Parts: sequence; C-alpha cells; structure tokens
Amino acid sequence: MLKFFKRLLIMVLLLIAGYYLTVYNHQRMVEIAKPLLYTEVDKIPAKKAALVLGCSKYLKNGRINYFFKYRIEATVKLFKAGKVNAIVVSGDNSSKGYDETTAMYEDLVSKGIPAQYIERDYAGFRTLDSIVRAKAIFDLEDYIVVSQRFHLERAIYIAHAKEQKVLGFVAKDFQNTFWAKRMEQRELLARVKAVLDMHVFGVEPKFYGEKVKVNYKN
Repeated sequence: MLKFFKRLLIMVLLLIAGYYLTVYNHQRMVEIAKPLLYTEVDKIPAKKAALVLGCSKYLKNGRINYFFKYRIEATVKLFKAGKVNAIVVSGDNSSKGYDETTAMYEDLVSKGIPAQYIERDYAGFRTLDSIVRAKAIFDLEDYIVVSQRFHLERAIYIAHAKEQKVLGFVAKDFQNTFWAKRMEQRELLARVKAVLDMHVFGVEPKFYGEKVKVNYKN
C-alpha cells in the first residue's frame, strides 16, 4: 500500500510539473509579450535596430516558406518607414548548403535595404542564441524583434529573463495549414525547452566571439 501511495504521489508531482511547464508558462509568455507586440508599422515606436529571427527560406518540398517571406516583408516595412536604422539578421548556418542568415540578407538587399545597414549573425542557432548574442555581440540595447506572433512571445520571454528591453513587430502569419499547425505543436515543446534552458540548466549560446559594430543609418 505504501508503494502505491508513493507512486501516486510521484504521478501527481509529475502532472503538476507538466502543467507548470506547458499551460502555466505558455500563458506567462503570452502575458509578458502582449503589451510589447505591434502589428501596425505606424504604431510601433521607433528604435535603433531590428533583430530578425531566422528560419529556412524553403520548405522540404521546395516551396517558399511563408514564415520567412513574411518576416522579410515586415522588416522592409520597418526600415522604409524609418522605424529602425539598422538590421541584424540572425539565423542558423551550421551545415553546408544551409544558411538562413545569408538568405535573409540577400532578400532584404533585393528589396532595397542598403547592405551597409544589415549585419549578419551566423550563430543564431536557436532563439536563445539570437537574443543573447544581440546584446553580447551586437550591443543592441533597446530594439525590435521581428517574427510571427507565436515565436515573438517566446523571444520576448527570453529577452525579459535576460533583462533586455525589446518590442516585437508581428510578421504576417498563416493559419489552417498543415505546416502552421505543425509549427504550433513544435512551439509548445520549444516553450518548455526555453523555460528549462533559462531557469534550470542555465544554457548559454553555442558561440560568442568578438563584438561586431553595427552601422546605423542615422
């Protein structure tokens, strides 16, 4: 009987921990980010720089990844509206033939953003890396993060935990598709991992390196 109650207690504790890591922290991220998110370019306060979080430009089937496309479009809006004077594109460049950072850089340049105002962070392997390196390497103090809402909520949570002052500019999203639903499912797990990385394991970026001076338009 004693073993039964011990097992029952362990199960209850695991359920509580599971609830905390998923439901509670999901809501916590939403609450922290809500007042810091903007969907209209004319309403977001101007800041010195934008940090664009990377993803693959193409899906495995060769089609364009609309998460990527809409992040680029949102960034162009910010810069051309005079809301930022520089851009840091942060993405994964960990394997041959896969380079999120260069893809973002080239698309921004092709849309009229002057190359001299775009800095490339090739070590943005995870959102945590991108956010921490924004301050540690690029010396961004008070900036705008660009991505979809679901991603921004986690990014802002990480920035908040690192005592960084950020706003989020929400790139267009797309709903009711296989890939959108899959991303939502992955995001729940990513949020659990973010909490563990930040508050349990104390995970740091994979790389730091030398500081990079950002070139600002004004």
